[in-house]
Amino acid sequence: MSVGKMWRLAAAVAASGALIVSGCSSSTDSAGPSTSTTAANASKVDEIANTVPEDIKSSGKLIVGVNIPYAPNEFKDETGKIVGFDVDLMNAIAATLGLTPEYREADFAKIIPSIQGDSFNVGMSSFTDTKEREASVDFVTYFSAGTSWAQKPGAGINPTDACGKKVAVQATTTQEVDELPAKSKACTDAGKPAIEIIPFDGQDAATNAVVLGQADAMSADSPVISYAIKQSNGKLEQAGEIFDSAPYGWPVKKGSPLAQSLQKALEHLIESGDYKTIASNWGVENGMIDKPVINGAVS
Repeated sequence: MSVGKMWRLAAAVAASGALIVSGCSSSTDSAGPSTSTTAANASKVDEIANTVPEDIKSSGKLIVGVNIPYAPNEFKDETGKIVGFDVDLMNAIAATLGLTPEYREADFAKIIPSIQGDSFNVGMSSFTDTKEREASVDFVTYFSAGTSWAQKPGAGINPTDACGKKVAVQATTTQEVDELPAKSKACTDAGKPAIEIIPFDGQDAATNAVVLGQADAMSADSPVISYAIKQSNGKLEQAGEIFDSAPYGWPVKKGSPLAQSLQKALEHLIESGDYKTIASNWGVENGMIDKPVINGAVS
């Protein structure tokens, strides 16, 4: 299964917003970036808003199904407010369409059926756009995610040759279940020492392990790594390149013209620079795309 799919099906465990801040301790900051994005400044574009299906347009609302938490994309801050990269971007999308987003929490597995049943207009939960899912709903791509590694600055870790290294990872993710065991086996098959895989219940603990020198590196979904690096205040850097990339997409009902509306709205935000500002604010600019497409699954 793809990275996003495996991650999101994993025992309801998701990346935590609690990441290391100043000082080498386990201090956390779950509120995300303190700077504001341009999301609230996005305004209605009549030409695009007029493409919204009449039933949604007349309601004035965009009903968004979301599963929490998955920092930095969607999680709750200390006040219980739903925040994140996906949230800021969807707020800007809704504003462009002249709609007010209404976020409704649901089990991840129930979001697509709820879209098919007209309870939700769109899903916003870091869905990997896959051929299998495209049989049930249409997707509008908005981001590219893969697996990425982080290390302490200058550590010189090579994700393609980490034999004998200690690698932290969140338990039950595809990185623990598939990626690292395969890489470790390649090491031992070549007569080299195995990778020591160190699993943690939460991503924050895996991050802290690298900062504190208890692990040489960590592996996770690329937006999670990017966010951890941004929040680390220079204590972490990316090791190697992002790999096994696949598109994230917003699922909508099969055949719904809402897909074209979302696509046009995102094209507008890309052209205006708001998309880049929002992504940069959350430290996930490495996953930005140039052009959204409808049903862009690679597998």
